[in-house]
Amino acid sequence: MSGGGDIGGESKQKGKHAKKKKVKRVAIRIDMTPLVDVAFLLLTFFMLTTVFNKPQTMELNLPPDQETKIEVAESNLLTIKVLEDGNIWWSKGSAAPTMITFSGLRPLLLEQNRSNPKLITLVKVDREGKYTQMVDVMDELNLANVTRFSLAPLTDKDKDQIRKLQG
Repeated sequence: MSGGGDIGGESKQKGKHAKKKKVKRVAIRIDMTPLVDVAFLLLTFFMLTTVFNKPQTMELNLPPDQETKIEVAESNLLTIKVLEDGNIWWSKGSAAPTMITFSGLRPLLLEQNRSNPKLITLVKVDREGKYTQMVDVMDELNLANVTRFSLAPLTDKDKDQIRKLQG
């Protein structure tokens, strides 16, 4: 026998050239089916339990032509004028406007519509005013069940009339 330490004809190699035995790895396979099932379950759950807001719409009846004039009796016309500073003035027919607070607007509308079911409300809003002023007045019209109203810009003549009344 030779003194190299060979046993059974095999030689052990030591050092950096030694062969490492490759370990056979088992392939890992993740089944994604339950994950997809849970995802779709959650998706359908949230879709069925979510409350969707209905879009709020308003029906507008516009005249077919800009030149069309609609005649309304003065006794059937309630005019609400909203100034730039938020002050509200009202008048019925050709009477002089009277100042009113925003909180008194709804009772006025209810009373006037109860006394005259043919009443048409004309809302004149200053173009320099805030958009929320017009929306607030329209909300009050809606809460008072006023269905016949028109929107118009506040004219210089209207502003002058109110300035004269203010002094």
